Amino acid sequence: MNKLCSMKEAIAASVKHGSSLVIDGFTHLICFAAGHEIIRQGLRDLTAIRLTPDLVYDQLIEAGAVRKLVFSWAGNPGVGSLHALRRRSEASSPERLELEEYSHFGLLSRLLAGSAGLPFWPLSNYQGGDIARVNPSIKTVRCPYTGQELATVPALHPDVAIVHCQRADKEGNAQAWGLLGSQKEAAFAARKVIVVAEEIVSTEVIRADPNRTLVPGIIVSHVVHEPWGCHPSFVQGFHDRDNDFYVKWEDISRQPETYRAWLEEFVHGVKDRQGYLKRLESGLLDKLRAKARVCEGVDYGY
Repeated sequence: MNKLCSMKEAIAASVKHGSSLVIDGFTHLICFAAGHEIIRQGLRDLTAIRLTPDLVYDQLIEAGAVRKLVFSWAGNPGVGSLHALRRRSEASSPERLELEEYSHFGLLSRLLAGSAGLPFWPLSNYQGGDIARVNPSIKTVRCPYTGQELATVPALHPDVAIVHCQRADKEGNAQAWGLLGSQKEAAFAARKVIVVAEEIVSTEVIRADPNRTLVPGIIVSHVVHEPWGCHPSFVQGFHDRDNDFYVKWEDISRQPETYRAWLEEFVHGVKDRQGYLKRLESGLLDKLRAKARVCEGVDYGY
């Protein structure tokens, strides 16, 4: 089944006002292109879920798309704060966000429970801290085998999971390598899955290297071919992280006026990802393009 479509079509068909969504990826494979299309479509009242919300979630917040943030850490990695999140987290903010915080493993456990079809997930966590005191979704249960009191978190079923990968086929079989986040858990827990790929390959290519398949096509709703869809994040084997962007973002995002001017130029002022790329500094993409370092294949014979 050919599930290929544009980013505009995938977001319009999957994300609605009030949806809960995960744009996954850890350090790399973070799909900024999807976040920007959500902003362009004027979606509101979203529950944004992510273990490590960074710039793309902050941009969604500044654009007024997010009502609630479910997270376990937030910041501009290696640089500082997320200023839209910070402004809307303060008690005096007229647009204050609802925040639901977990430990990394606590939020991952919610996705694990959702992906496994379980109502909750037990974990030996939260002793000696205050997160459980301020988050009523974290409860306790006594182990029937040892008598130990364990923390529990409820299953999480996002309406939409957006997973960027290096390659996929038209059916949605998605392959990724390098640093992985909670893409697999988020995809299996979600009600709909959008796969975004740097390149579209034949199913024969996917089958020739099956262990790289992170998300199977059977659970995928839409497939989007979007090269450079993760900039300024990186994609192993395709392009490097734009570290200068993250540093410059501190000054761009600190004041609402400069933040909104950037959104107007690079998000609202273009119709798609290609328009965004054309507005980047001349020569930047060539500078970031990855140098080949090919992993040797293995023999699957029997």
